[in-house]
Amino acid sequence: MSTTPPSAVGPRWLYLHGFASGPSSTKGVQIAAHYARRGVAVERLDLRVPSLERLRLRAMIDAVKQALGGARERAVVMGSSLGGLTACRVAEEDARVCALVLLAPAFRIMERWRLRLGEEAYRAWEERGWLEVDDYAEKRRARVDYGFALDAAEVDDRSGGWPDVRVPTLIVHGRNDDVVDIELSRTFAAGKRHVRLVEVDDGHELVASIPRILREADEFLRCFLEG
Repeated sequence: MSTTPPSAVGPRWLYLHGFASGPSSTKGVQIAAHYARRGVAVERLDLRVPSLERLRLRAMIDAVKQALGGARERAVVMGSSLGGLTACRVAEEDARVCALVLLAPAFRIMERWRLRLGEEAYRAWEERGWLEVDDYAEKRRARVDYGFALDAAEVDDRSGGWPDVRVPTLIVHGRNDDVVDIELSRTFAAGKRHVRLVEVDDGHELVASIPRILREADEFLRCFLEG
């Protein structure tokens, strides 16, 4: 489900929120408002599919492709954290994606989760069948089932654990990110002429860096903004 109708001309612009977030996230709303003033409609997709409790990365990827429908038009896809990883995986499968803007993309997600949780807690998730998390969109505690871990690991193991992205890509990542280590973005961008990495003095949420994100995105996507 999208919160904004698509633009009448030019590529489609999509924004993909992060894990346990939603289409009304601060970054998504501010990015959409910024581009609305420039006559571009950014569609903020709801990727809590089929629900946060039964979240699946594969379902998120399919939801983005379904949102594009049968149209042949190109798409600019912007994604935050898990939404950034989703955007990369969509770009691997769908040739309509012509550019990516990634905010602290959640590369190698289950490898990182396993390390952050620790082996004992990870095994407890598997045995119990659910993991308690913060639901940022609904401001409550929630449970995510272990199927998310299995599905995400299966999807993210493709191409050696790194998305095979061939389109122009802008990454903005905080040096103080304690959720997704900036070294992952540095490794992903290394040696790729089509990938631009912008490092900022910020944490994972990047809310303080929104003005910088918008400036960098405007410049990076200038050819689409100018027709």
